[in-house]
Amino acid sequence: MSVLPTDSLATPRFCGVPTFMRLPQATSLEGLDAAIIGLPSDSGAPFRTGARFAPNAVRAMSIMLRPINPYRGGINVFERLRVADAGDAAVVPGYLEETLAQIETAVRALAQAGLTPFGIGGDHSVTLAELRAVAATHGPLALIQFDSHSDTWDSYFAGKKYSAGTPFRRGVEEGIIDPSHSIQIGMRGSLFAPDDVSQSLDLGYEVVTTDAMFEMGLPALAQHIAARTAGRPAFLTFDLDFVDPAAAPGVQTPESGGPNARETLALLRALKDINLVGADVVELSPGFDQPAQITALLAATVMAELIALRADR
Repeated sequence: MSVLPTDSLATPRFCGVPTFMRLPQATSLEGLDAAIIGLPSDSGAPFRTGARFAPNAVRAMSIMLRPINPYRGGINVFERLRVADAGDAAVVPGYLEETLAQIETAVRALAQAGLTPFGIGGDHSVTLAELRAVAATHGPLALIQFDSHSDTWDSYFAGKKYSAGTPFRRGVEEGIIDPSHSIQIGMRGSLFAPDDVSQSLDLGYEVVTTDAMFEMGLPALAQHIAARTAGRPAFLTFDLDFVDPAAAPGVQTPESGGPNARETLALLRALKDINLVGADVVELSPGFDQPAQITALLAATVMAELIALRADR
């Protein structure tokens, strides 16, 4: 099976069945290094819904992207890394714990076959299922979390333990995240309680607020992220509300005051020496991204940069 994208100089972008960056649809996992998988669930969303429609929205805008990454030495990503689009995981709308089990099964099949899974969410609750699946192969994971919110609350709404606001507490409790080598980047804004940030510190995470990020500088922060993960198997999760809503309006829980698209991509492109064993981009709500789909385009670009990070290593 060829695993190169369709050539958009030969076949127009508006032709064919949409897959991520026009990659082939996976009919087998044999011979692949990585796979795109859609995680179409918003059953854990505490505010805006609609992230269940994000995987195909990201795929639709990803046709604008090209295979050569000039920020990593001009590599042709898909000549170095064999990637296909594995479609979407099954979900059970409205039933979050059942959905997490379905997603875990789908992602575990990729990880056990030796592939790096790249998930397109979905609200941030889906990341817990991915972490369970990837940790089953690689052991406890160093988490790199780009987000404006910590998502380490103990419960949400009537004591519910599973939501988009709780996955990174559950991950520590389940032993699938190694918080001593994990880092949360981009925290900002008003709080529910005074310990919204310190609760992550208490769990063992390092937290870099948006203000601290800009004080440190993006190149230095990229080096610090690599030092924090220290070569351990790492999962990178990118919540689109990390970005200022002026550049990413179509998100589940927008938070003013974040980096713009250029700054965001500069930081991702500066990352090196990350032992990436899984990644996702989450919390796009396409219904709030009209009419220009700029958030979906940014989501696709972020995903392309994460695949290039994996290919570069």
